[in-house]
Amino acid sequence: MGATDQADVVVVGYGPVGMAMAALLGRAGHRVVVLERYSGLYNLPRAAIFDDETMRTFATLGIADGLLPKLHVQRNYEWRNGAGELLIEHDFAETGRCGWAEWYMMFQPELEDALDGVCRAMPRVEVRHNSPVTAVSQDADGATLTVDGGGRVTAPFVVACDGGNSFVREHLGVAEQDFGFAEPWMVCDFRFRRPVAVPTARQVGDPDGPTSIISLGPRHHRFSFMLDSAEDFGVQCDPDKVWARVRRYLDPEDAELIRVATYTFRSRVAERWRVGRVLLAGDAAHQMPPFLGQGMCSGVRDAQNIAFKLDLVLRGQAHETLLDTYQTERDPHVRAVIEKGIELGRLQTIRDPERAAARDRELLARRAAAVAPDKIRFPGLGPGMLAAGGGSLSVQGIVDDGRRRGRLDQVVGTGFQLLVAPAALDRLGDRLDALRRAGVAVAAPGRQAGPAPLVADVDGRYATWFAELGCDAVAVRPDFYVFGTASGTGVTALAEDLLAATGPLATITRRTA
Repeated sequence: MGATDQADVVVVGYGPVGMAMAALLGRAGHRVVVLERYSGLYNLPRAAIFDDETMRTFATLGIADGLLPKLHVQRNYEWRNGAGELLIEHDFAETGRCGWAEWYMMFQPELEDALDGVCRAMPRVEVRHNSPVTAVSQDADGATLTVDGGGRVTAPFVVACDGGNSFVREHLGVAEQDFGFAEPWMVCDFRFRRPVAVPTARQVGDPDGPTSIISLGPRHHRFSFMLDSAEDFGVQCDPDKVWARVRRYLDPEDAELIRVATYTFRSRVAERWRVGRVLLAGDAAHQMPPFLGQGMCSGVRDAQNIAFKLDLVLRGQAHETLLDTYQTERDPHVRAVIEKGIELGRLQTIRDPERAAARDRELLARRAAAVAPDKIRFPGLGPGMLAAGGGSLSVQGIVDDGRRRGRLDQVVGTGFQLLVAPAALDRLGDRLDALRRAGVAVAAPGRQAGPAPLVADVDGRYATWFAELGCDAVAVRPDFYVFGTASGTGVTALAEDLLAATGPLATITRRTA
């Protein structure tokens, strides 16, 4: 590495969030340098779950289909007591809002291999291992990162994806809000030797020892056990003790014990997600308990939100103050996930037998009365880069343009999208050509395909969605969130808003998967 190198963006940290961040920016054509302190990929499972929104990002990066054989699609999530009685059951759809299954179980090293392959194939993305950051400085023109050994990299912007113990966050003096929910756990990962019938998504609220049993895809499984204290790990990590804990489900003929680790989950949010030219993403910005499987998903959402805004800023199509909307938009969502995770986590980790019995009676009575648990739903975006009607997560359905049938993103293109009811298409007038020149993918989902942008709404999802919204047009941002909606004459105004948001007409190149 030279004394000082130049990039458009420096990404600190090369876990899944940093990988997604680098890949999205590299795909947009920017020069990205990734600084990773370890000598190679971490190669150990940490996250276990991701959702349909995250899978939509992986499809954008071209790795979704290759991942599918390595994933387990989970359709339910059980919460049982120590006696095995079912207290709560959440169901997950085979096809979610974003067009993919709502819950996937994975072995993280396999995901990281796929994301690493994407980054390595991008000529403008450079990954530098053995490069721990030791200092960060910035001025009005850019930021400079100093790496152990004396090398430096400068860039207009830095995205710190360096985890819950983020050096960058600490170096910048950013305080965190602590939600006060932290518990020590022991994580035990297994690789199957043969097919075994094991619960794939179960939380066990046993006051004698809360337990989590989670699939890590077809070939791996995780058992996690709450510890009385972090100090207990030194005794409980003994392999014989681990096998004794899982004997009800597995024995050494069934599986190989490949990892025993301890961690204390945290519930924290950084007070500032942007400090000048440095943005915090993933666990560097927020940490959440694992009960909803949303930690990595939240980080990938951060990457999507930051990437398209940095793209606009770096291309001169938006002022850098646009980056302030990152936290205003994402913070309410993150806090809602943390608060729901804490709510469920407190139910699962009750250690007092009397309180646990009272919990069981209440939840069993709800089931007996056929009171279904609330569907786990998260809020949309907070205030930010939105027009009227914007902020919710968009829908992705199956469309057919007469040549190809598939999910919308893969047929009409990703990036900014404008979806218009066929009957309202004429309202766009010559703006249709302007939108195309601006790189906006325009589609009019209807009963049948026709001349572009008419596409067949194969599964009827767009007709249903438009009816629910009561609109004739929906503009969607590159991070899959609705930019705005409109009806009647408002369709023209929405198109104008979208053109204004995407900047000079000739400078965005439409990107297809």
